[in-house]
Amino acid sequence: MEVIAQKRDVQGKGASRRLRRTGKTPGVIYGGDKPAVNIQLDHNALYYALKRESFHASVLTIAVDGEKEAVLLRDFVMHPFRIEVQHVDFQRVDKNHKIHVSVPLHFINADIAPGVKLTGGNVSHIMTELAVSCLAENLPEFVEVDLSGLAAGHSIHLSELTLPAGVEAVLLVKGEDPAVATITVPRGAATEEEVAV
Repeated sequence: MEVIAQKRDVQGKGASRRLRRTGKTPGVIYGGDKPAVNIQLDHNALYYALKRESFHASVLTIAVDGEKEAVLLRDFVMHPFRIEVQHVDFQRVDKNHKIHVSVPLHFINADIAPGVKLTGGNVSHIMTELAVSCLAENLPEFVEVDLSGLAAGHSIHLSELTLPAGVEAVLLVKGEDPAVATITVPRGAATEEEVAV
């Protein structure tokens, strides 16, 4: 995914306001062994890119005045009430060093989970994204959570997820194993044990 930008020479609040009035968004690229570079991007192209999930959890190629480098989206600021991206931050990626990124969780097979199919339970997503550590080339766009074996009243934990090769869950490395999703039974509904009797 490629992002087009230009170097920005003027700085300060007044300059940023003038820039936004011309349909541009100010930003910065930092990190690595190079100095930070102030940039400007086309607002509309950036706004629609930010709507795509993969834009937030992928290594992007940013072309600044034709010179390309690999970056991650690190932060962006929206206007409190207008549909306007006010600022965006990108961090350079070193292919030889691990990066820490939050990637979205995609929940699959909820409709065939025993806790849903047999007892009419509701799936509760306790986590919606996962902090991972990996080399840039191994960064997944998302991590799948297979709910096909989940029974009512039970949870699927982080240690039960299948992560792509070379990808570590930051919480597991710290020794934590939180629940990712659970199936709860609505009041008055029969549990699986009662259905089986």
